[in-house]
Amino acid sequence: MAAFKSQEKNCMPEDKVFLDTNIIVYAYDISAGEKHETARKIIIDLWDSGLGLVSTQVLQELFVTVTQKIPGPLDIKLAKEIVNDLLKWEVVVNDGDDILEAIEIQSEHNYSFWDSMIIQAAVRGGANILLTEDLDHGLTIEGITIQNPFLK
Repeated sequence: MAAFKSQEKNCMPEDKVFLDTNIIVYAYDISAGEKHETARKIIIDLWDSGLGLVSTQVLQELFVTVTQKIPGPLDIKLAKEIVNDLLKWEVVVNDGDDILEAIEIQSEHNYSFWDSMIIQAAVRGGANILLTEDLDHGLTIEGITIQNPFLK
C-alpha cells in the first residue's frame, strides 16, 4: 500500500481532521526531516481512526507536488497509488456553492482564494480541525480550528 497504514492503535480525538496538501506532501517527502516524521505519524493516526478528510483540490495539488516539486520526486505510478489510497478517506468534491463560499471566506479573512477553498472544503466535510502550516495557528473559522502540527 502506498499510503501509510498501521495496525497499531494510537489515541486520536474524535474530531474529523481535514489535511491541507502540505501535511500529506511532508509525509511522503523524506527530505523534509522532522516534518516528515510528524506528518507520517499524523497520516498513520488518521488511517487508524478513520477521521481523515481531504478534498479533490488537495489530491490534485498532492499529485503535482510529489511528482514535480519535491527533491527526489515520486514516480507517477507511486503517486497515483497514494492518491488512490487517499480516495478511501472521505473526500470533499468542490462545487459551485463551495467556490462562492470560499470567496466569502477570502473577503472576510484576507486569505488567498485557494486557501479559502481549503477552509471551505473542511467546513463542507464537517471537520473540526484543519491541519496546515499555511494559515493562522489557533484561529477558528466557521467552527474549524486551524492547527499547525509543526509548531513546538
